[in-house]
Amino acid sequence: MLHMARIQVLTDDAEREAFRAQARREGRSLSDWLREAGRQRLQQAQQSRLRTPEDLDGFFAQIDARHGDAVREDDWEVHRARIERSQRRGLPDDA
Repeated sequence: MLHMARIQVLTDDAEREAFRAQARREGRSLSDWLREAGRQRLQQAQQSRLRTPEDLDGFFAQIDARHGDAVREDDWEVHRARIERSQRRGLPDDA
């Protein structure tokens, strides 16, 4: 038999009502809705761990798909040239 433990969560009235209203819209109890929200956060945290080169490739693919060229990382050669320029000139005054 599964043992259930009780957890008390303190929220302000407005937040509690927002949670309750969303749970109601989804046809769930507040407790069930909060448990699912917690499970989703745990799953996101586990998925965000990059353990292999493939995980890292997947992470960058997600970023590229989400933002396109707007946040594309420069190639290593561009970074290296910046580093070498800064070593020759020193850091700017506002750094």
